[in-house]
Amino acid sequence: MKRFLLVCLFFCSRSAFSQPKYEFRAVWIATVDNIDWPEQGNYNTEQQKAEFIRQLDMHQRNGMNAVIVQIRPACDAFYPSAIEPWSEWLTGKQGRAPVPYYDPLEFMIEETHKRGMEFHAWCNPYRAVFETAHTVVTYKHVHHKRRRIVTHVKQSSIAVTHVSRKHPDWILTYGDTKYLDPGNKDVQLYVNSVIRDMLSRYDIDAIHFDDYFYPYRIGGVEFPDNASYLKYGKGMDKEAWRRSNVDSVIVMLHRTIQDVRKTCKFGISPFGVWRNQSRDSLGSNTKAGQTNYDDLYADILLWLKNGWIDYVVPQLYWEFEQNNAPFGVLLDWWSKNHFDRPCYIGLGIFRAGSNIYWRDRNQLPRQLHAIRNDPDIGGEVYFSSTSFYKNAYGWSDTLRENFYNYPALIAPMPWIDSTRPSIPLVHTISGQDSLVFRFEKGNVSDTLKGFAVYKAEASFNIDSSRVFRFIPNNQPAQMVFPVKKGMIQAQGRYFVTAISKTNNESDPILIYPQS
Repeated sequence: MKRFLLVCLFFCSRSAFSQPKYEFRAVWIATVDNIDWPEQGNYNTEQQKAEFIRQLDMHQRNGMNAVIVQIRPACDAFYPSAIEPWSEWLTGKQGRAPVPYYDPLEFMIEETHKRGMEFHAWCNPYRAVFETAHTVVTYKHVHHKRRRIVTHVKQSSIAVTHVSRKHPDWILTYGDTKYLDPGNKDVQLYVNSVIRDMLSRYDIDAIHFDDYFYPYRIGGVEFPDNASYLKYGKGMDKEAWRRSNVDSVIVMLHRTIQDVRKTCKFGISPFGVWRNQSRDSLGSNTKAGQTNYDDLYADILLWLKNGWIDYVVPQLYWEFEQNNAPFGVLLDWWSKNHFDRPCYIGLGIFRAGSNIYWRDRNQLPRQLHAIRNDPDIGGEVYFSSTSFYKNAYGWSDTLRENFYNYPALIAPMPWIDSTRPSIPLVHTISGQDSLVFRFEKGNVSDTLKGFAVYKAEASFNIDSSRVFRFIPNNQPAQMVFPVKKGMIQAQGRYFVTAISKTNNESDPILIYPQS
Protein backbone atom coordinates (compact mmCIF):
# COMPACT_ATOMS: atom_id res chain seq x y z
CA MET A 1 0.00 0.00 0.00
CA LYS A 2 3.02 2.26 0.18
CA ARG A 3 2.52 3.06 -3.50
CA PHE A 4 -0.20 5.47 -2.36
CA LEU A 5 2.16 7.55 -0.26
CA LEU A 6 3.41 9.61 -3.18
CA VAL A 7 -0.16 10.43 -4.13
CA CYS A 8 -0.62 12.04 -0.73
CA LEU A 9 2.68 13.89 -0.79
CA PHE A 10 1.22 17.24 -1.79
CA PHE A 11 -1.27 17.15 1.07
CA CYS A 12 1.05 15.55 3.62
CA SER A 13 4.28 17.43 3.08
CA ARG A 14 3.57 20.59 5.05
CA SER A 15 1.97 18.66 7.91
CA ALA A 16 4.65 16.00 7.98
CA PHE A 17 7.49 18.49 8.27
CA SER A 18 5.79 20.69 10.85
CA GLN A 19 4.58 18.08 13.26
CA PRO A 20 3.38 19.63 16.49
CA LYS A 21 4.91 18.86 19.85
CA TYR A 22 1.44 18.38 21.34
CA GLU A 23 -1.21 16.35 19.55
CA PHE A 24 -3.85 13.95 20.83
CA ARG A 25 -3.80 10.89 18.57
CA ALA A 26 -6.33 8.27 19.58
CA VAL A 27 -8.46 5.39 18.34
CA TRP A 28 -11.86 4.18 19.49
CA ILE A 29 -11.97 0.44 20.26
CA ALA A 30 -15.65 -0.53 20.20
CA THR A 31 -16.83 -3.67 21.97
CA VAL A 32 -20.60 -3.43 21.42
CA ASP A 33 -21.61 -6.22 19.05
CA ASN A 34 -17.88 -7.12 18.87
CA ILE A 35 -17.18 -4.30 16.41
CA ASP A 36 -13.46 -4.13 17.22
CA TRP A 37 -12.67 -6.35 20.20
CA PRO A 38 -12.87 -9.14 21.04
CA GLU A 39 -13.55 -10.81 17.72
CA GLN A 40 -17.01 -12.36 17.67
CA GLY A 41 -16.85 -15.90 19.03
CA ASN A 42 -13.42 -15.39 20.60
CA TYR A 43 -14.10 -16.24 24.23
CA ASN A 44 -10.65 -17.63 24.99
CA THR A 45 -8.78 -15.53 27.55
CA GLU A 46 -5.31 -15.86 26.02
CA GLN A 47 -6.60 -15.24 22.51
CA GLN A 48 -8.46 -12.14 23.69
CA LYS A 49 -5.30 -10.81 25.31
CA ALA A 50 -3.24 -11.51 22.20
CA GLU A 51 -5.86 -9.82 20.01
CA PHE A 52 -5.89 -6.68 22.17
CA ILE A 53 -2.08 -6.52 22.24
CA ARG A 54 -1.99 -6.88 18.46
CA GLN A 55 -4.29 -3.87 18.10
CA LEU A 56 -2.32 -1.83 20.65
CA ASP A 57 0.97 -2.58 18.93
CA MET A 58 -0.49 -1.57 15.57
CA HIS A 59 -1.69 1.76 16.95
CA GLN A 60 1.60 2.40 18.70
CA ARG A 61 3.47 1.79 15.43
CA ASN A 62 1.08 4.19 13.70
CA GLY A 63 1.96 6.93 16.19
CA MET A 64 -1.09 6.94 18.47
CA ASN A 65 -0.75 8.05 22.08
CA ALA A 66 -4.17 7.02 23.46
CA VAL A 67 -6.95 4.47 23.06
CA ILE A 68 -10.62 4.94 23.97
CA VAL A 69 -11.98 1.51 24.88
CA GLN A 70 -15.66 0.73 25.34
CA ILE A 71 -15.97 -1.03 28.69
CA ARG A 72 -19.68 -0.47 29.46
CA PRO A 73 -21.66 -0.77 26.23
CA ALA A 74 -25.09 -1.70 27.65
CA CYS A 75 -25.25 -1.57 31.46
CA ASP A 76 -22.75 -4.42 31.47
CA ALA A 77 -19.05 -4.60 32.27
CA PHE A 78 -15.70 -5.59 30.82
CA TYR A 79 -14.43 -5.83 34.39
CA PRO A 80 -15.60 -7.57 37.58
CA SER A 81 -18.42 -5.50 39.06
CA ALA A 82 -20.78 -5.95 41.97
CA ILE A 83 -23.20 -3.57 40.23
CA GLU A 84 -23.43 -4.80 36.64
CA PRO A 85 -22.95 -8.21 34.97
CA TRP A 86 -20.15 -9.34 32.71
CA SER A 87 -20.74 -8.33 29.09
CA GLU A 88 -22.12 -10.85 26.61
CA TRP A 89 -19.62 -9.53 24.06
CA LEU A 90 -16.78 -10.70 26.29
CA THR A 91 -17.89 -14.24 27.10
CA GLY A 92 -20.87 -14.99 24.84
CA LYS A 93 -23.42 -14.80 27.64
CA GLN A 94 -24.16 -11.85 29.87
CA GLY A 95 -23.18 -12.54 33.47
CA ARG A 96 -20.68 -15.27 32.60
CA ALA A 97 -17.14 -14.62 33.85
CA PRO A 98 -14.10 -15.19 31.61
CA VAL A 99 -12.55 -18.66 31.65
CA PRO A 100 -9.73 -18.82 32.58
CA TYR A 101 -10.58 -15.88 34.79
CA TYR A 102 -8.97 -12.49 34.25
CA ASP A 103 -9.83 -8.83 34.68
CA PRO A 104 -9.93 -7.41 31.12
CA LEU A 105 -9.97 -3.78 32.25
CA GLU A 106 -6.95 -4.19 34.50
CA PHE A 107 -5.15 -6.05 31.71
CA MET A 108 -5.97 -3.43 29.07
CA ILE A 109 -4.91 -0.52 31.28
CA GLU A 110 -1.61 -2.21 32.13
CA GLU A 111 -0.78 -3.01 28.49
CA THR A 112 -1.78 0.48 27.34
CA HIS A 113 0.31 2.26 29.98
CA LYS A 114 3.21 -0.08 29.25
CA ARG A 115 3.36 1.54 25.81
CA GLY A 116 3.23 5.08 27.16
CA MET A 117 -0.35 5.54 25.93
CA GLU A 118 -3.42 6.84 27.76
CA PHE A 119 -6.41 4.63 28.49
CA HIS A 120 -9.81 6.34 28.25
CA ALA A 121 -12.71 4.27 29.60
CA TRP A 122 -15.65 4.61 27.21
CA CYS A 123 -19.06 4.11 28.82
CA ASN A 124 -22.60 4.42 27.49
CA PRO A 125 -24.72 6.08 30.18
CA TYR A 126 -28.26 5.00 29.24
CA ARG A 127 -28.29 2.09 26.80
CA ALA A 128 -29.49 -0.98 28.72
CA VAL A 129 -30.38 -3.71 26.21
CA PHE A 130 -28.83 -3.45 22.76
CA GLU A 131 -31.31 -5.66 20.91
CA THR A 132 -34.72 -6.66 22.21
CA ALA A 133 -36.55 -9.68 20.83
CA HIS A 134 -38.42 -8.78 17.70
CA THR A 135 -39.89 -10.64 14.80
CA VAL A 136 -39.70 -10.07 11.09
CA VAL A 137 -42.63 -11.39 9.06
CA THR A 138 -42.17 -12.06 5.35
CA TYR A 139 -44.32 -13.84 2.78
CA LYS A 140 -43.25 -16.34 0.17
CA HIS A 141 -45.22 -18.09 -2.55
CA VAL A 142 -44.79 -21.86 -2.37
CA HIS A 143 -46.71 -24.01 -4.87
CA HIS A 144 -48.86 -21.00 -5.74
CA LYS A 145 -49.80 -20.50 -2.10
CA ARG A 146 -48.83 -17.51 0.00
CA ARG A 147 -46.91 -18.71 3.08
CA ARG A 148 -46.17 -16.60 6.14
CA ILE A 149 -42.53 -16.90 7.24
CA VAL A 150 -41.53 -15.72 10.69
CA THR A 151 -37.90 -14.86 11.36
CA HIS A 152 -36.71 -14.25 14.91
CA VAL A 153 -33.93 -11.69 14.94
CA LYS A 154 -31.07 -11.96 17.42
CA GLN A 155 -31.85 -10.94 20.99
CA SER A 156 -29.30 -9.65 23.47
CA SER A 157 -28.40 -11.93 26.35
CA ILE A 158 -29.77 -10.56 29.64
CA ALA A 159 -28.51 -11.78 33.02
CA VAL A 160 -30.78 -12.05 36.05
CA THR A 161 -28.60 -9.44 37.76
CA HIS A 162 -28.98 -6.93 34.93
CA VAL A 163 -30.58 -3.61 35.82
CA SER A 164 -33.42 -4.21 33.34
CA ARG A 165 -34.48 -7.23 35.41
CA LYS A 166 -33.78 -5.78 38.85
CA HIS A 167 -35.44 -2.42 38.12
CA PRO A 168 -37.86 -2.83 35.19
CA ASP A 169 -39.54 0.43 36.22
CA TRP A 170 -36.35 2.28 35.23
CA ILE A 171 -36.44 0.94 31.67
CA LEU A 172 -37.96 2.47 28.54
CA THR A 173 -38.15 0.64 25.20
CA TYR A 174 -37.63 2.68 22.06
CA GLY A 175 -37.37 0.89 18.75
CA ASP A 176 -35.43 -2.33 19.26
CA THR A 177 -33.40 -1.02 22.20
CA LYS A 178 -34.06 -0.61 25.91
CA TYR A 179 -32.76 2.44 27.76
CA LEU A 180 -32.44 3.62 31.30
CA ASP A 181 -34.92 6.46 31.77
CA PRO A 182 -32.78 9.64 31.87
CA GLY A 183 -35.52 11.50 33.75
CA ASN A 184 -35.63 9.04 36.63
CA LYS A 185 -33.67 10.40 39.60
CA ASP A 186 -32.75 6.88 40.75
CA VAL A 187 -31.29 6.20 37.31
CA GLN A 188 -29.10 9.28 37.56
CA LEU A 189 -27.75 8.09 40.92
CA TYR A 190 -27.26 4.59 39.51
CA VAL A 191 -25.15 5.79 36.58
CA ASN A 192 -23.05 7.84 38.97
CA SER A 193 -22.53 4.83 41.26
CA VAL A 194 -21.21 2.74 38.36
CA ILE A 195 -18.64 5.38 37.42
CA ARG A 196 -17.68 6.00 41.05
CA ASP A 197 -16.99 2.30 41.53
CA MET A 198 -14.86 2.18 38.39
CA LEU A 199 -12.85 5.26 39.36
CA SER A 200 -12.17 3.90 42.84
CA ARG A 201 -10.61 0.68 41.54
CA TYR A 202 -8.86 1.40 38.25
CA ASP A 203 -6.03 3.66 37.10
CA ILE A 204 -7.91 5.08 34.13
CA ASP A 205 -6.85 8.34 32.50
CA ALA A 206 -10.32 9.50 31.45
CA ILE A 207 -14.02 8.71 31.51
CA HIS A 208 -15.42 9.01 28.01
CA PHE A 209 -19.03 9.23 26.76
CA ASP A 210 -20.01 9.18 23.09
CA ASP A 211 -23.07 10.68 21.36
CA TYR A 212 -25.71 8.37 22.85
CA PHE A 213 -27.65 10.35 25.45
CA TYR A 214 -31.35 10.43 24.61
CA PRO A 215 -31.61 8.13 21.58
CA TYR A 216 -31.70 9.33 18.01
CA ARG A 217 -35.29 9.99 17.03
CA ILE A 218 -37.31 7.37 15.19
CA GLY A 219 -39.64 9.04 12.72
CA GLY A 220 -43.17 9.34 14.04
CA VAL A 221 -42.36 7.65 17.36
CA GLU A 222 -42.17 9.65 20.59
CA PHE A 223 -39.72 8.62 23.29
CA PRO A 224 -41.96 7.07 26.01
CA ASP A 225 -40.90 9.13 29.03
CA ASN A 226 -44.20 10.85 29.77
CA ALA A 227 -44.60 9.20 33.18
CA SER A 228 -41.25 10.56 34.35
CA TYR A 229 -42.06 13.96 32.92
CA LEU A 230 -45.33 14.11 34.86
CA LYS A 231 -43.51 13.06 38.03
CA TYR A 232 -40.39 15.20 37.77
CA GLY A 233 -41.08 17.85 35.11
CA LYS A 234 -42.39 20.51 37.51
CA GLY A 235 -44.00 22.49 34.73
CA MET A 236 -40.84 22.77 32.61
CA ASP A 237 -40.96 22.62 28.85
CA LYS A 238 -40.49 18.92 28.06
CA GLU A 239 -37.46 19.39 25.83
CA ALA A 240 -35.77 21.71 28.34
CA TRP A 241 -36.54 19.13 31.04
CA ARG A 242 -34.86 16.40 29.00
CA ARG A 243 -31.75 18.53 28.59
CA SER A 244 -31.71 19.26 32.32
CA ASN A 245 -31.77 15.51 33.02
CA VAL A 246 -28.61 14.97 30.99
CA ASP A 247 -27.03 18.09 32.50
CA SER A 248 -27.65 16.65 35.97
CA VAL A 249 -25.74 13.47 35.17
CA ILE A 250 -22.83 15.38 33.63
CA VAL A 251 -22.54 17.66 36.67
CA MET A 252 -22.82 14.71 39.05
CA LEU A 253 -20.07 12.80 37.24
CA HIS A 254 -17.86 15.89 37.09
CA ARG A 255 -18.07 16.17 40.87
CA THR A 256 -17.56 12.43 41.39
CA ILE A 257 -14.39 12.45 39.31
CA GLN A 258 -13.04 15.38 41.32
CA ASP A 259 -13.90 13.56 44.53
CA VAL A 260 -12.56 10.09 43.69
CA ARG A 261 -9.76 10.54 41.13
CA LYS A 262 -8.91 14.19 40.60
CA THR A 263 -6.38 13.55 37.86
CA CYS A 264 -8.91 11.68 35.70
CA LYS A 265 -10.29 13.56 32.71
CA PHE A 266 -13.89 13.63 31.51
CA GLY A 267 -14.43 13.72 27.76
CA ILE A 268 -17.43 13.65 25.43
CA SER A 269 -17.55 12.73 21.73
CA PRO A 270 -20.85 14.23 20.57
CA PHE A 271 -22.61 14.03 17.24
CA GLY A 272 -20.91 16.51 14.93
CA VAL A 273 -23.68 19.15 14.86
CA TRP A 274 -24.66 21.04 18.01
CA ARG A 275 -27.52 22.96 16.34
CA ASN A 276 -28.29 24.10 12.82
CA GLN A 277 -28.06 27.83 12.18
CA SER A 278 -31.67 27.75 11.00
CA ARG A 279 -32.71 26.98 14.61
CA ASP A 280 -30.12 29.08 16.44
CA SER A 281 -27.86 31.90 15.25
CA LEU A 282 -25.05 30.32 17.28
CA GLY A 283 -25.37 27.07 15.36
CA SER A 284 -23.41 25.86 12.36
CA ASN A 285 -24.28 26.50 8.72
CA THR A 286 -25.53 22.94 8.30
CA LYS A 287 -28.76 21.09 7.58
CA ALA A 288 -28.39 18.07 9.83
CA GLY A 289 -31.53 15.96 10.23
CA GLN A 290 -30.85 15.57 13.96
CA THR A 291 -28.67 17.54 16.36
CA ASN A 292 -27.22 17.25 19.84
CA TYR A 293 -29.29 20.03 21.38
CA ASP A 294 -32.67 19.46 19.74
CA ASP A 295 -32.79 15.67 19.42
CA LEU A 296 -30.26 14.02 21.74
CA TYR A 297 -30.83 16.68 24.43
CA ALA A 298 -27.09 17.08 24.99
CA ASP A 299 -26.12 20.73 25.43
CA ILE A 300 -22.40 20.24 24.82
CA LEU A 301 -21.65 23.97 24.74
CA LEU A 302 -23.13 24.45 28.21
CA TRP A 303 -20.91 21.67 29.57
CA LEU A 304 -17.82 23.18 27.97
CA LYS A 305 -18.66 26.71 29.08
CA ASN A 306 -19.17 25.61 32.70
CA GLY A 307 -16.04 23.44 32.77
CA TRP A 308 -18.00 20.26 33.51
CA ILE A 309 -16.04 18.32 30.89
CA ASP A 310 -12.34 18.44 30.08
CA TYR A 311 -12.29 17.76 26.35
CA VAL A 312 -14.66 17.36 23.41
CA VAL A 313 -14.36 15.16 20.30
CA PRO A 314 -17.09 16.09 17.79
CA GLN A 315 -17.68 13.20 15.41
CA LEU A 316 -17.06 14.73 11.99
CA TYR A 317 -17.43 11.60 9.89
CA TRP A 318 -18.44 13.51 6.76
CA GLU A 319 -16.39 14.51 3.75
CA PHE A 320 -15.55 18.05 2.69
CA GLU A 321 -18.07 17.74 -0.13
CA GLN A 322 -21.04 16.65 2.01
CA ASN A 323 -24.00 18.93 1.27
CA ASN A 324 -25.74 19.07 4.65
CA ALA A 325 -22.79 18.83 7.04
CA PRO A 326 -19.50 19.62 5.26
CA PHE A 327 -16.34 18.66 7.14
CA GLY A 328 -14.69 22.06 6.64
CA VAL A 329 -17.70 24.03 7.86
CA LEU A 330 -17.97 21.97 11.04
CA LEU A 331 -14.24 21.96 11.71
CA ASP A 332 -14.29 25.76 11.62
CA TRP A 333 -17.41 25.93 13.82
CA TRP A 334 -16.02 23.67 16.55
CA SER A 335 -12.70 25.49 16.41
CA LYS A 336 -14.57 28.63 17.51
CA ASN A 337 -16.93 27.00 20.02
CA HIS A 338 -15.08 24.87 22.55
CA PHE A 339 -14.61 27.47 25.31
CA ASP A 340 -10.87 26.88 25.78
CA ARG A 341 -11.31 23.21 26.56
CA PRO A 342 -9.27 20.93 24.25
CA CYS A 343 -11.11 20.05 21.06
CA TYR A 344 -10.08 16.98 19.10
CA ILE A 345 -11.81 15.85 15.91
CA GLY A 346 -13.42 12.45 15.44
CA LEU A 347 -12.51 11.12 11.99
CA GLY A 348 -14.41 8.41 10.11
CA ILE A 349 -11.65 6.22 8.73
CA PHE A 350 -14.26 3.43 8.59
CA ARG A 351 -15.91 5.30 5.73
CA ALA A 352 -13.11 4.49 3.29
CA GLY A 353 -14.67 3.58 -0.05
CA SER A 354 -18.25 4.26 1.09
CA ASN A 355 -18.96 6.87 -1.60
CA ILE A 356 -17.20 8.69 -4.41
CA TYR A 357 -15.62 11.18 -2.02
CA TRP A 358 -14.35 8.52 0.38
CA ARG A 359 -12.88 6.68 -2.61
CA ASP A 360 -10.61 9.70 -2.99
CA ARG A 361 -7.41 8.57 -1.30
CA ASN A 362 -6.67 12.19 -0.38
CA GLN A 363 -9.87 12.69 1.65
CA LEU A 364 -8.33 11.72 5.00
CA PRO A 365 -4.97 13.47 4.39
CA ARG A 366 -6.88 16.64 3.46
CA GLN A 367 -8.82 16.45 6.72
CA LEU A 368 -5.62 15.99 8.73
CA HIS A 369 -4.01 18.86 6.88
CA ALA A 370 -6.98 21.11 7.76
CA ILE A 371 -6.81 20.07 11.42
CA ARG A 372 -3.08 20.74 11.61
CA ASN A 373 -3.60 24.18 10.09
CA ASP A 374 -6.08 25.15 12.82
CA PRO A 375 -4.24 26.15 16.02
CA ASP A 376 -7.43 25.72 18.09
CA ILE A 377 -7.76 22.01 17.32
CA GLY A 378 -5.57 19.73 19.42
CA GLY A 379 -5.68 16.38 17.67
CA GLU A 380 -7.86 13.65 16.28
CA VAL A 381 -9.57 10.36 17.18
CA TYR A 382 -10.32 7.61 14.65
CA PHE A 383 -13.38 5.38 14.41
CA SER A 384 -12.57 2.65 14.63
CA SER A 385 -9.73 0.32 15.53
CA THR A 386 -10.08 -2.60 13.14
CA SER A 387 -10.44 -0.24 10.17
CA PHE A 388 -6.68 0.19 10.38
CA TYR A 389 -6.10 -3.47 9.52
CA LYS A 390 -7.43 -2.79 6.03
CA ASN A 391 -4.91 0.02 5.44
CA ALA A 392 -7.39 1.48 2.95
CA TYR A 393 -5.68 3.72 0.39
CA GLY A 394 -2.46 3.32 2.37
CA TRP A 395 -3.77 5.57 5.13
CA SER A 396 -2.12 3.59 7.94
CA ASP A 397 1.18 3.90 6.07
CA THR A 398 0.55 7.61 5.55
CA LEU A 399 0.04 8.18 9.27
CA ARG A 400 3.03 6.13 10.33
CA GLU A 401 5.48 7.45 7.73
CA ASN A 402 4.26 11.02 7.27
CA PHE A 403 1.85 12.62 9.70
CA TYR A 404 2.89 10.67 12.80
CA ASN A 405 6.48 9.69 12.04
CA TYR A 406 7.55 11.56 15.19
CA PRO A 407 5.89 11.01 18.56
CA ALA A 408 3.66 13.69 20.07
CA LEU A 409 2.92 14.53 23.68
CA ILE A 410 -0.61 15.05 24.98
CA ALA A 411 -1.08 18.63 26.12
CA PRO A 412 -1.44 19.03 29.90
CA MET A 413 -4.67 20.31 31.42
CA PRO A 414 -3.60 22.82 34.09
CA TRP A 415 -7.08 23.01 35.66
CA ILE A 416 -6.61 19.33 36.57
CA ASP A 417 -2.95 19.41 37.57
CA SER A 418 -0.09 21.81 36.92
CA THR A 419 2.65 20.22 39.04
CA ARG A 420 5.80 19.74 37.00
CA PRO A 421 7.97 16.71 37.72
CA SER A 422 11.60 17.01 38.76
CA ILE A 423 14.40 17.11 36.21
CA PRO A 424 15.36 13.50 35.48
CA LEU A 425 18.59 12.05 36.81
CA VAL A 426 21.02 10.99 34.10
CA HIS A 427 23.65 8.27 34.50
CA THR A 428 26.42 7.86 31.93
CA ILE A 429 27.81 4.42 31.16
CA SER A 430 30.85 4.32 28.86
CA GLY A 431 31.61 1.15 26.94
CA GLN A 432 34.01 0.15 24.21
CA ASP A 433 31.33 0.24 21.53
CA SER A 434 28.71 2.57 22.99
CA LEU A 435 27.95 5.46 25.28
CA VAL A 436 24.74 4.92 27.24
CA PHE A 437 22.70 7.60 29.00
CA ARG A 438 20.16 6.20 31.44
CA PHE A 439 17.38 8.30 32.96
CA GLU A 440 15.35 7.94 36.11
CA LYS A 441 12.88 10.14 37.90
CA GLY A 442 14.43 12.86 39.99
CA ASN A 443 12.02 12.63 42.91
CA VAL A 444 10.65 9.43 44.41
CA SER A 445 7.20 11.03 44.65
CA ASP A 446 7.03 11.87 40.95
CA THR A 447 4.43 9.79 39.09
CA LEU A 448 5.82 9.55 35.59
CA LYS A 449 4.43 8.52 32.24
CA GLY A 450 7.90 8.53 30.69
CA PHE A 451 10.71 10.59 29.23
CA ALA A 452 10.80 12.82 26.14
CA VAL A 453 14.03 13.08 24.18
CA TYR A 454 14.68 16.08 21.94
CA LYS A 455 17.30 16.42 19.23
CA ALA A 456 18.45 19.94 18.35
CA GLU A 457 20.70 20.75 15.44
CA ALA A 458 21.16 24.38 16.49
CA SER A 459 19.02 26.40 18.90
CA PHE A 460 16.64 24.56 21.23
CA ASN A 461 13.26 25.81 22.42
CA ILE A 462 11.41 23.24 24.48
CA ASP A 463 8.04 24.91 23.88
CA SER A 464 8.17 24.50 20.11
CA SER A 465 10.55 21.60 19.47
CA ARG A 466 9.03 18.33 18.35
CA VAL A 467 9.78 15.20 20.30
CA PHE A 468 12.49 12.99 18.81
CA ARG A 469 11.66 9.95 20.93
CA PHE A 470 9.30 9.08 23.78
CA ILE A 471 10.32 6.36 26.25
CA PRO A 472 7.61 4.95 28.57
CA ASN A 473 8.59 4.88 32.22
CA ASN A 474 8.32 1.10 32.53
CA GLN A 475 10.84 0.46 29.74
CA PRO A 476 14.63 0.77 30.03
CA ALA A 477 14.87 4.57 29.89
CA GLN A 478 18.06 5.19 27.99
CA MET A 479 19.69 6.54 24.86
CA VAL A 480 22.53 4.58 23.30
CA PHE A 481 25.11 6.25 21.05
CA PRO A 482 27.45 3.96 19.08
CA VAL A 483 31.20 4.53 19.48
CA LYS A 484 33.44 3.80 16.50
CA LYS A 485 37.20 4.27 16.57
CA GLY A 486 36.86 6.28 19.73
CA MET A 487 34.33 8.67 18.16
CA ILE A 488 30.70 8.97 19.24
CA GLN A 489 28.43 8.46 16.25
CA ALA A 490 25.91 11.20 16.99
CA GLN A 491 25.17 14.61 15.58
CA GLY A 492 23.38 17.51 17.22
CA ARG A 493 22.47 18.04 20.85
CA TYR A 494 20.18 15.79 22.87
CA PHE A 495 17.96 16.87 25.75
CA VAL A 496 15.66 14.83 27.96
CA THR A 497 12.64 15.78 30.09
CA ALA A 498 10.38 13.87 32.45
CA ILE A 499 6.65 13.67 31.61
CA SER A 500 4.14 13.15 34.43
CA LYS A 501 1.01 11.03 34.16
CA THR A 502 -0.94 14.27 33.87
CA ASN A 503 1.30 15.30 30.94
CA ASN A 504 3.22 18.03 32.73
CA GLU A 505 6.85 18.33 31.69
CA SER A 506 10.02 18.98 33.66
CA ASP A 507 12.75 21.37 32.67
CA PRO A 508 15.12 19.84 30.12
CA ILE A 509 18.58 18.53 30.85
CA LEU A 510 21.31 18.28 28.21
CA ILE A 511 22.59 14.72 27.95
CA TYR A 512 24.86 15.03 24.90
CA PRO A 513 27.30 16.53 24.34
CA GLN A 514 28.04 16.98 28.00
CA SER A 515 29.58 20.29 28.97
